[in-house]
Amino acid sequence: MLRPRIIPCLLVHRGGLVKTVRFKDPKYVGDPINAVKIFNEKETDELAVLDIDATANQVEPDFKLIANLAAECRMPLCYGGGVKTADQARRIIGLGVEKVAISSAALERPALITEAAGEVGAQSVVVVLDVRPQAKGSGHDVWTHNGQRNTGRSPIDVAQQVEALGAGEIVINAIDRDGVGQGYDLDLALAIRKAVQIPMTFLGGAGSLQDLGRLFEACGVVGAAAGSLFVFKGPYRAVLINYPTPSSKDDLIARALRNS
Repeated sequence: MLRPRIIPCLLVHRGGLVKTVRFKDPKYVGDPINAVKIFNEKETDELAVLDIDATANQVEPDFKLIANLAAECRMPLCYGGGVKTADQARRIIGLGVEKVAISSAALERPALITEAAGEVGAQSVVVVLDVRPQAKGSGHDVWTHNGQRNTGRSPIDVAQQVEALGAGEIVINAIDRDGVGQGYDLDLALAIRKAVQIPMTFLGGAGSLQDLGRLFEACGVVGAAAGSLFVFKGPYRAVLINYPTPSSKDDLIARALRNS
């Protein structure tokens, strides 16, 4: 039975672990393998690792890094970055990764979603939609290539399309909330949650555990992903890998679902 998940999202840039603010100014925060070891000890629900260089630089996924991550990781692992073909997805799953995230390539060639699902199973195909409020109007647009290209499409329309094409999960990543810790866009999250039936994860904006609880209260059984929340600590943003204890996590989820 699917239950709410709390998911650290790690960004890889030039081989190191970084954290961005609104997709800009990556700050080095450590070694990805060391971070995985710490999250193992903290009994993390799931881990997402996104290579933010691969698509921008038009290179293949870093299969050596993926293999090292998968060998170390003791929780379900989702990897994204540079995946353009179903064969690449198959190779990544073959290295021991549970889910493959695709983003720009899925928007440019939607058939990739169906092809990848046929190769590795729909449950292993995650489509990441980077979204940003429209400059004029009250809606949102989906962007690609690390927030550099505007598709001009509504995230609800795209989410429904990728569901129909066979994606097993959708991640909604709020560009303007990345790294600022001001909470998830709950109105957007709820609107998309109501529009599709497959599992969803929301990323961008979590600054406290209470923000995770508010997302669960609003949307029920979804994934709550965050970056800064799990790699920084305190008002001076000292680098410290952290994650709620199993008991505090269970209490947070139970309270949120009672209030949902």
